Amino acid sequence: MLNVIIKNAARPDSEDIMDISKECFSHPWSRKSIENEFDINPAYYLIAEVNEKAVGFGGFWLILDEAHITNIAVLPEFQKLGIGTILLKALIDKAKSKDASSMTLEVRSSNNKALGLYSKFNFLKEGVRPNYYNEPKEDAIIMWNRRI
Repeated sequence: MLNVIIKNAARPDSEDIMDISKECFSHPWSRKSIENEFDINPAYYLIAEVNEKAVGFGGFWLILDEAHITNIAVLPEFQKLGIGTILLKALIDKAKSKDASSMTLEVRSSNNKALGLYSKFNFLKEGVRPNYYNEPKEDAIIMWNRRI
């Protein structure tokens, strides 16, 4: 069993977030975009660590009482070990602590692993954003959990 530590992320974690993003996303955010997240008041990010190594992260924006998940990513060599589940649960708990009552996100229509994870946490498909993603061009599925 892995000992996964979840901690609040801060600006110094931008490098780890960027490195994980490069491994996980075909079109990762720029360093500036990641650093800007820490300047946005209603943005919250968490880091998952194993043996003091950052192996995943997740974040959300809080807009009124809605938490909008911006990203969740786990390094490929640490996937299928439950870290994504731990991160999503931690994000939901963090959102609740900030008085969020619902959560939403967009996910690539082909990302079956993520769709399965979100479904386990009662996120429902409620719409599509055509051609939302680039590299490759793909639709996004809009998912909501209206009672976190």
